[in-house]
Amino acid sequence: MATFTLKDGTELFYKDWGSGQPVVLSHGWPLNADAWDAQMMYLAERGCRVIAHDRRGHGRSGQTWAGNDMSRYADDLAELIDHLDVQDAVFIGHSTGGGEVARYIGRHGTKRVKKAVLISAVPPLMLKTEANPGGLPLSVFDDIRKGVIGNRSQFFKDLATPFFGFNREGAHASQGTIDWFWLAGMQCSIKSAYDCIEAFSETDFTEDLRKMTMPTLVLQGDADQIVPLDDSGKLSAKIVPDGTLVVVPGAPHGICTTHADIVNEQLLAFMRK
Repeated sequence: MATFTLKDGTELFYKDWGSGQPVVLSHGWPLNADAWDAQMMYLAERGCRVIAHDRRGHGRSGQTWAGNDMSRYADDLAELIDHLDVQDAVFIGHSTGGGEVARYIGRHGTKRVKKAVLISAVPPLMLKTEANPGGLPLSVFDDIRKGVIGNRSQFFKDLATPFFGFNREGAHASQGTIDWFWLAGMQCSIKSAYDCIEAFSETDFTEDLRKMTMPTLVLQGDADQIVPLDDSGKLSAKIVPDGTLVVVPGAPHGICTTHADIVNEQLLAFMRK
């Protein structure tokens, strides 16, 4: 296991595979770096150096009481990238990880970033406010918090179904995928899982997106039941200065697993432009 000790003493687990074009991957909530297995195998086999970490409180990283917010997540990523001395990397974030990538660029600039990809990502802002009328009401996120506190084991089992779109007509549910989602969720500390709900839902990434001046691919399915396309991917693609939106018909939130072939092909094509 590769780990790196952050300045505050927290151990961060990471994978660093292959060689060539660096690719940095940030996972979604409540998962860990294993969520990128299909992409890491594919890209590493095609001449890329792929790096993915378990966010603090998630997976195999240290379970901290404090620091479960987007700015701290971004700073953790910056410490890791500086430690590995990664240059000219393609930064890719899924869901909450997309917020982490945006906040990383917003706080630490573009000197190590060549391109960026936001996949089913939470920016610009998930919560409904006067300035963001298309967002989701606070009650939605309060219900998620209740699920995590009340019976997170059952909650994660139930959440896997809409996450991967297994409740859609004609979908073929994979029990193995559901079991993996549950296991990854249960590896996340309950405190981190709880705090991260506020982090991914109430953080406004609008100004961070405006600082993403590199070519940016925004990739999302039109059947995303977790992060609505109209108020996430479509808006983000308009805000970033050099954004390209690709919508995958029928793809759910967990697109990196259910539509791995399409995601992998899109990533490689975008990287090679």
